[in-house]
Amino acid sequence: MQMKLSDYIADFLSRQKIKHVFVVSGGAALSLIDSISRATNIDFVCTQHEQSGAMAADAYSRVSHNIGAAVATSGPGVTNMLTGIACSYYDSIPCIFIAGQVATFRQKGKLPVRQVGFQETDTIDIFKKVTKYCAEVSNPTLIRLELEKCVYLAKSGRPGPVLLSVPDDLQRVDVDVASLPRFVPDPDDQQMTDQLSLKKIVGLIRRASRPVFIFGNGIRLANAGAVAVAVAEKLGIPVAPTWAVLDIIDAKNELATGTFGTHGTRHGNFAVQNADLLISVGARLDSKATGSPASTFARAAKKVVVDIDRAELDKFSHLGICTEMVIQQDALKFLEGLYAAIGVLKSRRPDFGSWREQIANWRHRYPICPDSYYREQDTNPYVFIKRLSHRCNSNSVVCVDTGCSVAWLMQAFEVKEGQRVIHDCNNTAMGWSIPAAIASCFASPSSEVVCVIGDGSLMMTIHELATIAKHDLPIKILVIDNAGHSMIRQTQDQWFDSDYFASSPEGGLPQLDFITIGKAFGLRTETISNNCDIDDSLRSVFSSKAPVLCVVKICPEHRVLPQAKFGCPNEDQEPQLSRAELDENMLIPRLKR
Repeated sequence: MQMKLSDYIADFLSRQKIKHVFVVSGGAALSLIDSISRATNIDFVCTQHEQSGAMAADAYSRVSHNIGAAVATSGPGVTNMLTGIACSYYDSIPCIFIAGQVATFRQKGKLPVRQVGFQETDTIDIFKKVTKYCAEVSNPTLIRLELEKCVYLAKSGRPGPVLLSVPDDLQRVDVDVASLPRFVPDPDDQQMTDQLSLKKIVGLIRRASRPVFIFGNGIRLANAGAVAVAVAEKLGIPVAPTWAVLDIIDAKNELATGTFGTHGTRHGNFAVQNADLLISVGARLDSKATGSPASTFARAAKKVVVDIDRAELDKFSHLGICTEMVIQQDALKFLEGLYAAIGVLKSRRPDFGSWREQIANWRHRYPICPDSYYREQDTNPYVFIKRLSHRCNSNSVVCVDTGCSVAWLMQAFEVKEGQRVIHDCNNTAMGWSIPAAIASCFASPSSEVVCVIGDGSLMMTIHELATIAKHDLPIKILVIDNAGHSMIRQTQDQWFDSDYFASSPEGGLPQLDFITIGKAFGLRTETISNNCDIDDSLRSVFSSKAPVLCVVKICPEHRVLPQAKFGCPNEDQEPQLSRAELDENMLIPRLKR
């Protein structure tokens, strides 16, 4: 059967059960978009910027548990996707990006010039550092092989984005589908964790008094959330989630320890820093998680680290983090093996009840929202986030942007079972949450979609309010308006004597009327300006079936509290356990309110 190559690409994406492809039109992508528009069981969604299209594909993958897809034209079209693709790469999100390219007869080839064809760009050299695989189709008969290779590599091992560049003239070539060669992957050599290692881990658990599980995004990527929680519950071991899996365990579960790290909760950090055994599964343990210097992270704990990426395991000796065991393994396979292995404990299973009580005591002693916050007249960000979490349904997808917005949410949001909280945790691109919310509506149309974004971040993708209005997407956009870049101002408090250059209206930023802007895009608008308004305003916002832009006025002086200061991990030596329960070198990290 003969088929135009662009039609074959569209049909291939449809067969991957991708329902929506995010696109921006352009001369070298028109055949691709035309083919998608005529293919069955798949459609395109126009974003207003290619960066947003890439970010939308990233979030579409996170919410749909499938591969995301976006299409852009050559030159500035594809280079605009770079930031969004980097979000997928650093968070290990499987996406396929199709880029148009100038026709083969207009390409410079080996000529020592910058460009021959109009909008010709060396796409492969630019993107190969932020993709798992990046290639250009030079032979149309290899299109099946290249597409199958892209999808396989995007999903296998440690997932990530792939990019395929397709010259415009080859998009219009007819190919004989029956004769197209296929991609044959190498056999999967991933094995279950050996029984000797599992036996050693069981022994460490049996001898521990203060164990903590750290669960990371690798668990989500391996579809291992249910078994991870089952292992923790079977053992009674507290769970400290990274930001990527805040939603892995209900906040009301007694094992939910709270987030940890430089912008984590006090009780979460106290638990991790005072643990005598850490079992980290699918978490990179980056500098935001460990604090600085990294050698002070959970100093007295034996550390078992499980990751599918050998390079991530090998970095710990370089960082000065001592590990008891490192295991290269898919999270699901490891947890299934551990669940079976802990069956041997039976009646000899240790009781960590007193340890859980200690963590609960820390939570009570250092609340995220002390009573004084509720007594404030102006809107307190922690009170707002907590009340927002109470208002969100159990089927909510909460897309949160970077800066103070994500730090406040990761500390104060009380997640319910069934919710998703998504954030581009490692690239943390400003503006990501708006295209992420758009994608969430298409990926999960029955979900309640909420977007929490700062005023600075909104400016990066404010044009996508037009996309929301075009499709009448029922997104609840909650703009934390504190007149500038509060997270940057917090850094300037510490390092620049509170000189707020380039982070405030006085320092060069515009101060905008977002209510007027929202109305200009045809959105319904609301305002929250004090604590007393929060509940009634949220009730009004969430009662609407239309998109709503709600501006939450926050005093510019509010900061992320607690926050661990760089280089001062252990100045406040205030152990909450008795000396008999603490090793001599175990100290509470410095976390000032």
